[in-house]
Amino acid sequence: MGATSTRRVRLVTWILIAVATALLIALTPLVLQAAAPANKDWGRLSDISQTYGALSVLFSAAALVGVAASLVHQARQTEIANDEAQRASHRELVLTAINDADLVVCYEPGPLRVSLRTRKQLWFSNLILHHWYADYRLKRINDDALRVLLTDHFQGEAARRHWYTSADPWRRYVSALGDRRSVRFAVLVDEVYTAAEAGGPPTPSRAYLAPPS
Repeated sequence: MGATSTRRVRLVTWILIAVATALLIALTPLVLQAAAPANKDWGRLSDISQTYGALSVLFSAAALVGVAASLVHQARQTEIANDEAQRASHRELVLTAINDADLVVCYEPGPLRVSLRTRKQLWFSNLILHHWYADYRLKRINDDALRVLLTDHFQGEAARRHWYTSADPWRRYVSALGDRRSVRFAVLVDEVYTAAEAGGPPTPSRAYLAPPS
């Protein structure tokens, strides 16, 4: 059974338990009246019935709140699952092109007349940024955490080259989406990139690895 099916079963189970409990509370006064002897204090039973009726209303309201919260949670989980599936598809497309130079021309031109090695680095840097973008949009990370990631990221030469060439397409994309958090992401990336540029030159790519022994 998949995760979606499991969540659906849990939701249905919760609804059934809530309805059954509400019915039990609502029917309790009727059961008491049916079982009470003829000389029973009916005024007393009436008070009990009213009390149970009030409890039933309160519990039903609580049950509805619980069901609504469950539906909201399920919708968010579905959004996350769809987003992860989309990210996996995007990652596969990019990695396929990285491994096959003949597919480079299938993507948008981007910066022209760069080496295949540089093009691969740009694409891979874009994958890294897309990963953080998804986490930020789904609120897995906040502004401060994103700044920490970006500050370290933009210490590298390839990362700065990527944002220098891709900032405008990113801005146009998030603006077209019209999603405030997506726009906020691009603004934060711009801010950290600008601060990194003001702080001095990046670490050259050639300095990342020691030369072969």
